[in-house]
Amino acid sequence: MLSPLDALNQEVVSCRACPRLVAHCEEIARVKRRAYREQEYWGKPVPSFGDPNARLLIVGLAPGAHGANRTGRMFTGDRSGDFLYRSLFNAGFASQPTSSARGDGLELRDCRITAPVHCAPPDNKPTREEIARCREYLRRELTLMRNVQVVVVLGRIALEAYRSVTGTPPLEFGHGRVHQRSPVLICSYHPSQQNTQTGRLTAQMLDDVFLTARNLIL
Repeated sequence: MLSPLDALNQEVVSCRACPRLVAHCEEIARVKRRAYREQEYWGKPVPSFGDPNARLLIVGLAPGAHGANRTGRMFTGDRSGDFLYRSLFNAGFASQPTSSARGDGLELRDCRITAPVHCAPPDNKPTREEIARCREYLRRELTLMRNVQVVVVLGRIALEAYRSVTGTPPLEFGHGRVHQRSPVLICSYHPSQQNTQTGRLTAQMLDDVFLTARNLIL
């Protein structure tokens, strides 16, 4: 019998509530990027990944077209994932610093990764309506994650999505900003190439976020 979180993940994978996103995911999986033309793309909603009893929950944005939409695992198979998992490994939340494919041996320790949107959106920009349709999955997941002590939101959209399902009042976003509430909320820039390649987000800056999270977990 499936656990409640596994059952929720199955619902996510089978969801077709957003026609634009469904069409985009399937088109990307059909056309493919030249470097991955011999691979079979996932091409559908990407479930949450990690420890169901985690005390750290990471809220991202949405799957990358040729990353998670290809591999079927959050932040797996692209440079954003490389950046994120290296920091999680350094803080003791991941069993290895790389994440290339499902079945590569990676395990998250006391950590789980979710997103307010589970389908890859065109130009990495989900609409407000698409975020709203996916909101119930995030709300249910947060309800089932009963051990969470620290939440890290990756970007402003993640912060607003998290606030919308928890009823949290407006909070200031800033990289490394810690909001002392229950659970504790930490803001971080998203490890997108736009942020990492311009130096807006450095490896040390992201390491500091997850070392802070580690120190806050009781």
